[in-house]
Amino acid sequence: MEDLETLLKQYKHYQDLHLDLNMARGKPCKEQLDLSMPMMDVLNSQADLNCEDGIDCRNYGTLGGISECKKLLGDIIEVDPSKIIIFGNSSLNIMFECVSQAYTHGILGSTPWCKLDKPVKWLCPVPGYDRHFAITEYFGIEMINIPMDENGPDMDLVEEYVKDPYVKGIWCIPKYSNPDGTTYSEATVKRFAALKPEAKDFRIYWDNAYSVHHLYRDKEDFLLEILEQCEKAGNPDIVYKFTSTSKISFPGSGIAAIASSPNNCAEIKRWMGYSTIGYDKVNQLRHVRFFKDLDGIKAQMRKHAEVLRPKFEAVESILEEELSDLATWSKPNGGYFIALKTKGIASKVIARCKDCGLILTEAGCAYPYHKDPEDSLIRIAPSYPSLEELELASRILCLSVKIETLLNK
Repeated sequence: MEDLETLLKQYKHYQDLHLDLNMARGKPCKEQLDLSMPMMDVLNSQADLNCEDGIDCRNYGTLGGISECKKLLGDIIEVDPSKIIIFGNSSLNIMFECVSQAYTHGILGSTPWCKLDKPVKWLCPVPGYDRHFAITEYFGIEMINIPMDENGPDMDLVEEYVKDPYVKGIWCIPKYSNPDGTTYSEATVKRFAALKPEAKDFRIYWDNAYSVHHLYRDKEDFLLEILEQCEKAGNPDIVYKFTSTSKISFPGSGIAAIASSPNNCAEIKRWMGYSTIGYDKVNQLRHVRFFKDLDGIKAQMRKHAEVLRPKFEAVESILEEELSDLATWSKPNGGYFIALKTKGIASKVIARCKDCGLILTEAGCAYPYHKDPEDSLIRIAPSYPSLEELELASRILCLSVKIETLLNK
């Protein structure tokens, strides 16, 4: 590694460029969004807007979604359409609503969490998704870190914690997890399905956001389907499974859904009916007529991979060239993030990058309360910048790691 004086001169050169670079969020880039533009031509003023059941999608009704859309999203996450409820464009919104309803009204007859004599607790695999943790923090729920490894969350800890009746849920991103790209092993999924929590209203929030988001056709991670495993284990009500087309079509105007047991679905549709008569069926129809079926979804995602793969490989190549002795990082087969693990200098590196015109998600973002116990993890989101911008940003990031490593010896 170069001496500190040389590194600081390189850093000053980048500062003088007055850059505006951003690797903070996993946003699709323009090239990815352009892939879905033909969807805008599928429906027009002359189109037949009746769905397969003969329902006029322009009108009220059809709480839970049109049947062909339920089939499409069900196929994406390997669930029968009868177990799917279609909402609006955001799966995060559905998760918020599920927590909110449990807090104010309870789950399947259980005591609402707001009426319990002690605060509710929640299990949080770390590193994890900051927006998940923001929901539970918003409701004042105590969050408990559960370490992750290459198989998923530490299930010994999970099985121990669920003996506490005040532990009511766990966040999970089981495939290409945000931010480290982990996919849960078959053994981990089966242990989740077989959980026997003390709290009857405990729920696994199974956010399958990246179920079809592979980077390599010859290296697609496999994830065991959780609902089927829960049924086999005699635990059909224990899981809420979420999906959306946010990173398949348009993030701001896609389709989101929840899948669960008949008991859970009936209750969700009951409280859902107080807030809406039905979500945007025209948008549901538009998606179905554009993608047609699961093969159409897979074809679209192969196009996404062609855009994303060079970006991931560029970042990984630069990290290997610059930081092989100074840090470690994930090498995911899919998803949207790379997790870079430094030696206790993440917050300083992120601040230094910001001073050089590169914005990263703030330190601690992958942990509850934004507290990374080792101050080590930096989340890299390669999707949004151009390849040229990404390579420049990666050089600045690596340079910042080198400088802070020397300064903090």
